Amino acid sequence: MPRFHVVVDDLSDWSPYYPSQDVITFEDYLALTSSSKAERVRVVNLCRNYKYLGSAWYCALLAEARGHHVFPSIRTLSDFRSRSLSDIQLDGIAPSLRKLPRGDSSEMSLRIWFGECLRSEFSPLAKTLFERFPCPLMEVTLEFDKSWEIDRIRPISLRDLKNSDEQEAFANAFERFSNKLWRKPKAGKRFRYDLAILANPEEDMPPSDKTALRRFIKAGEELGIATELITPKDYMRIPEYDGLFIRETTSVGHHTYRFAKKAEAEGMVVIDDPTSILRCTNKVYLAELLNKQNIPTPQTRILHKSDAPMLAEKLADMAFPLVLKVPDGSFSRGVVKVADRKELIEQGGKLLKSSALLLVQEYMYTEYDWRIGVLNNKPLYACRYYMVKNHWQIYKHGADSSVKSGGFDAMPTFEAPRAVVDAAVSACKLIGDGFYGVDLKQSGDRVAVIEVNDNPSIDSGVEDQYLGNQLYTSFMEDFLRRLEARRRK
Repeated sequence: MPRFHVVVDDLSDWSPYYPSQDVITFEDYLALTSSSKAERVRVVNLCRNYKYLGSAWYCALLAEARGHHVFPSIRTLSDFRSRSLSDIQLDGIAPSLRKLPRGDSSEMSLRIWFGECLRSEFSPLAKTLFERFPCPLMEVTLEFDKSWEIDRIRPISLRDLKNSDEQEAFANAFERFSNKLWRKPKAGKRFRYDLAILANPEEDMPPSDKTALRRFIKAGEELGIATELITPKDYMRIPEYDGLFIRETTSVGHHTYRFAKKAEAEGMVVIDDPTSILRCTNKVYLAELLNKQNIPTPQTRILHKSDAPMLAEKLADMAFPLVLKVPDGSFSRGVVKVADRKELIEQGGKLLKSSALLLVQEYMYTEYDWRIGVLNNKPLYACRYYMVKNHWQIYKHGADSSVKSGGFDAMPTFEAPRAVVDAAVSACKLIGDGFYGVDLKQSGDRVAVIEVNDNPSIDSGVEDQYLGNQLYTSFMEDFLRRLEARRRK
């Protein structure tokens, strides 16, 4: 269980709240002797002066030097200080602002503590800002011009909470937050590490089913890793753990990417790491990367939105049928096959209305796609996914939102064709050393990499069909290796 401190400039700052031995002054924190590498320490930094080289700044700086997980961090304080950095964090927040009520004034200030505020109609905004600026206390100034806009956002101190309603709300929010962030240790067994598995119970097609998630948890605990499922609501709990394993379909501009970035910033072991998400979720990037490094792929062409009026001319040297793909599709979504010039113009024009780029590939007929699971640049499992009956893909999405999938069979990697496995591993080495699922086609002696997935499926009875529980154990053994390597640094 991690030890934690609430650091203030003066103990009188905490006088309106329930006394706690965890509340110490910055001077006391400064005088603390260094903790061992094995001990995890969390610091809630409530010092008054958040300015550069103020007490809050030095508290964060000292905590990070000591290897403590501090909240807010130097990175967050830097974001507050720089308008350009804060604007980056506020990117995409306009839809939330448009939902706010008009009000009687053209300007207002909102105080936020742990993602909560006194005005319920502003609660969604408060939560969003807390996720982007992880700071216990802050104040946002809003101005109205056709819609609300953020004029300023800044951290504030406990002394700024002067009325009893704010103080009581802060105390309640702090209690809820700390109960989530610092768990009680599990009774009866000690674990060397804590691992969070991010899964979304509301996802229609998650990368792992409930049984597979339970097997990951069991395998982790047998290796001394306390493994717990978390959901998208648990963003601020990330510093509690030593590692993060994302078992939710990833995308840039999505909370999965923010979770990965947060975990990486905290110095945690994370799969999928942000770089892998960036590289794998965009088919255009992958196509260029694989082509440049001479990894075998289907014949591929990248088209721009401006090419829409002359699609047939641009692709005159490619034979039908062709496969059209939007750069960020998944599970066969955003992928269509066109049989002739007419379909190309119709479907290609439609896709280019929603995407600036379009990937066009030759169609390679096969009864099944290979999937090679690769972990740390070593093959972990091999699986064949068969096409849906009377369909050309392994998934078929119906107009009623139903999804059909073809059959499958798994086998040991040494039984899969050597050329398939070698191509998969070579492709992964261009991405990183994480966990990837490489889709390939094989036609006679020809092998072609279709894509590299950063968040490949592991479902019970499918990918684990051959290895069984050993698949989950092997994965967690690699996680343990990474955790121990990180601790030795």
